[in-house]
Amino acid sequence: MSGAPAAILDIDGTLVDTNYHHAVAWFRAFRRLDVTLPLYRVHRHIGMGSDQLVGALETDLYMELIDEVQPLAGARDLLQELVARGHSLVLASSAKQHEVDHYLDLLGARELADGWTTSADVERTKPEPDLVAAAVEKAGGEPAVMVGDSTWDCEAAKRAGLATVGVLTGGFSDQELRAAGAACVFERIEDLLAGLDATPLSPVESED
Repeated sequence: MSGAPAAILDIDGTLVDTNYHHAVAWFRAFRRLDVTLPLYRVHRHIGMGSDQLVGALETDLYMELIDEVQPLAGARDLLQELVARGHSLVLASSAKQHEVDHYLDLLGARELADGWTTSADVERTKPEPDLVAAAVEKAGGEPAVMVGDSTWDCEAAKRAGLATVGVLTGGFSDQELRAAGAACVFERIEDLLAGLDATPLSPVESED
């Protein structure tokens, strides 16, 4: 076998169940500006970097909700299995350092991951490829595969030249993720864990 590709895992919506908390926080932020947007419209942009939306109000409002956030079922099991299979593991986020620290603690991921990104690592957020490129660099620049939950993850990975494995945990549909570039899509993390051998994360056998 050749070396397994690095696994670049989006955090928000993929490993921790944050997307709807972010949608509520954005809804409240817009309301403070006397703008009312229906939640379904807000949700369609979750996964895009916050600098692409409004920025200042959402962080404080989201921090009021962050203690309600929980890891998605199977998230840590997936991290452990990827490490056991020899993948370099980098967790990708454009959130502030204190948010990423909170998620790392929730997942017990510090001893598993080879690295992680924060807002300090990128100038342009998803769907621009900067975050994915920074994560690949932290993985040593080796061939890599993205795991994500949003169309923005798929688009950023595509622009960075990576295949994406999609999961439906962020509220985007199978069709949307595939249209944005996902090579395959799983409903839940547990399904991805069971089907790893059928994804681009499966090591490619070397030729003699």
